[in-house]
Amino acid sequence: MTVIKKISSGAPWEDIVGYSRAIKVGHIIEIAGTTAKGEDEYAQTIEIIKIAEKALKELDADLSNVVRTRIYCTNISNWEKIGKAHGEYFRNIKPVATMVEVSKLISPEILVEIEFSAIV
Repeated sequence: MTVIKKISSGAPWEDIVGYSRAIKVGHIIEIAGTTAKGEDEYAQTIEIIKIAEKALKELDADLSNVVRTRIYCTNISNWEKIGKAHGEYFRNIKPVATMVEVSKLISPEILVEIEFSAIV
């Protein structure tokens, strides 16, 4: 039988919307779209990765287990700020990655949202 473990961030909207911060099914970990507040795309990306790193640790994994990131941003012309922050953590890990521009995210101050997939 496959063991399922779910992690919550404690945010009230997890119950309202009905989702978990992260879920581990067997050897696979999926981390929900994660956002953070910050002055720009660089700062938000750094904070998002730190949030994901914390969730991974709770599931007995770390950033080296990440095999895919999906990055959503509201202004693709600022991709270099996002890429710089992503590279600071993933330069040597090199997961597959996608970055796309979306018209907007959940709040106007949110500029970046990232999903993570990992295998342990």
